[in-house]
Amino acid sequence: MVKLWRRLVAEFVGCLLLAAAVVGSGIAAQALSPHDDGLRLTENALATALALFVLITVLAPISGAHLNPVISIADAALGRRPWREVPGYATAQLAGCGAGVVLANLMFGHPPITISPESRLSPAHGLSEIIATAGLVLVVFVLARLGRERWAAAAVAAYIGAAYLFTSSTSFANPAITVARTLTDSFAGIAPASALGFVIAQLVGAGLGLVLVTALVPRQTHAPAPSPAPDEEGVRS
Repeated sequence: MVKLWRRLVAEFVGCLLLAAAVVGSGIAAQALSPHDDGLRLTENALATALALFVLITVLAPISGAHLNPVISIADAALGRRPWREVPGYATAQLAGCGAGVVLANLMFGHPPITISPESRLSPAHGLSEIIATAGLVLVVFVLARLGRERWAAAAVAAYIGAAYLFTSSTSFANPAITVARTLTDSFAGIAPASALGFVIAQLVGAGLGLVLVTALVPRQTHAPAPSPAPDEEGVRS
């Protein structure tokens, strides 16, 4: 098995690059399409979906490419990962997302941290986050239980790209990136006061997603794909 520290580094790097893609593309879209909210959102969604596809494809053999605390929690809840690994994964994900937002701010000449004043929380936004997160958990773990993990990168990227546009919240669906996005006063930012409500809705959505997964696929129907991959040092030994 890949050593835990390597898996945590993979999660940190993956979350850093994902957050940089989300926030950086939002800043770029704000500059390129200053008078067209729909175009800015489409540009942001496309960049995020493409980044997700690449990052999941590259990092899944190392860490599982969770890039999201609710995926790590759901993985443990379904017995696919020890609970003792979840705090490490969540910490790496949160730190990576925070670092990615700071990096995106710096790449566009902004101060490293600019607290967002963008209030997003409303009943409609909360419902959107429940639906977005439940759908994400459903996509990931139905594929996993059916032994079709090879489709995960494309399926997750397509789902999140679509959910950007079919939810009023633009589908954060990730507590780590939600918290990190409070650190940018840009198109992708969210006010700290709104972030807590989003995170609560995401956790509720994750629970709903788990209920749906176990209802649709009550048990693993194929042997789980090897995850994480053999460690290089272990192979040599």
